[in-house]
Amino acid sequence: MISYVIPTRDRHEQLAITLDRIAALGDHATVGGAEVIVVDDGSRRPVRAAARLESGVAVRVLRLEVSVGAAARNAGAAAADQRSEWLVMLDDDSHPLGQGLLRAIGEAPHGAGAIAAEVFLGEPAVSGPGAGRWSPHEAGGLPEVFVGCGVAIRREVFQGLGGYDARFHYYVEEYDLAARMLLGGWRVHTDRRFRVVHRKVRTNRDFSRIVARLVRNNAWVMARYAPRWELAGWLAHTLARYGVIAARERALRGYARGVLGLVGTLWAQPRRAMPRHLWERFTGLAHARDALLAHAARAPLGRVAVVGRGKNAGLVARAVRQAGGRLVSDPSRADTVVIGTLSPGPMLDGLRAHAGRASRVIVPWLGLGEQGWDDQAAAQSAGERAVVAA
Repeated sequence: MISYVIPTRDRHEQLAITLDRIAALGDHATVGGAEVIVVDDGSRRPVRAAARLESGVAVRVLRLEVSVGAAARNAGAAAADQRSEWLVMLDDDSHPLGQGLLRAIGEAPHGAGAIAAEVFLGEPAVSGPGAGRWSPHEAGGLPEVFVGCGVAIRREVFQGLGGYDARFHYYVEEYDLAARMLLGGWRVHTDRRFRVVHRKVRTNRDFSRIVARLVRNNAWVMARYAPRWELAGWLAHTLARYGVIAARERALRGYARGVLGLVGTLWAQPRRAMPRHLWERFTGLAHARDALLAHAARAPLGRVAVVGRGKNAGLVARAVRQAGGRLVSDPSRADTVVIGTLSPGPMLDGLRAHAGRASRVIVPWLGLGEQGWDDQAAAQSAGERAVVAA
């Protein structure tokens, strides 16, 4: 059995859409049934929902008088049916696309504490010139860090780790929980059959506040889990990265609030420094190195251009060097083009954007090939030479 856990706050119409999409999946008999737990995270107008979806799946609403952010998921998990093995975490504006979720849960590998979804920012067009093409992906996550609006977590793992840390409120709380999973001996497994659409509505999204949280919360994660010899560099990288983002988005006041929020809190974080091998998994370096070494074993990487730089692009470049590649700045002179991000969704978008080059185009993670490369938009070119390792 599975329990959908959906926190919501003042987005009644979006919640209704999500519940309709869950109902469309049917009765969930293949996973022993399902329930939906809606956690009303302090809405001004209390949430109301039918006791059952049209598919027969039961719905319960928990009311919190004060907003607690991501920790609202903890209340939902605590209320879950004792028979539930998996907690499917959604946002009120995200929903599963098709029944791949059910197959992914039914075939979850041993040792997987969580199954991360492939998260899209819109549904594929069903008619017209763009029919069958996927929309862009959610930016975020890492090979072993899931995106919070689309993940299934083993109930025993979630509860055993104490759920989300309420101090984060919203943003980056997934990184903290994923780090604790790795330290507990679990893996975060991505299954591309589990597809989620994140409609990402603007209600309750203040980018200045978002930037403030991103700065503070990312620095907290570094202070908690980075090895001693990595800590200063990662803190500097975090502050620089979000400074650039804040300037681009005209959210410098939020950035300043985030930096000020670190005063008196950064070194008060509970310290559980990861050993090197776990840190390299957590940051994605291990995954990038494994992927590039696998490609190099087939054919030398030669001259390599890193393109579409995003999250942890510096680690992608490091992995290129470790795999014997020689970095060049001009893609037209490269033998191999590597997508320069370790966020799974942007990797796939980058692969799509750079497909058709004369040079070999690869992504720095073998995990994206586990269910095969079947993106219709990328496969449309007969001259496609992009590779995702199986």
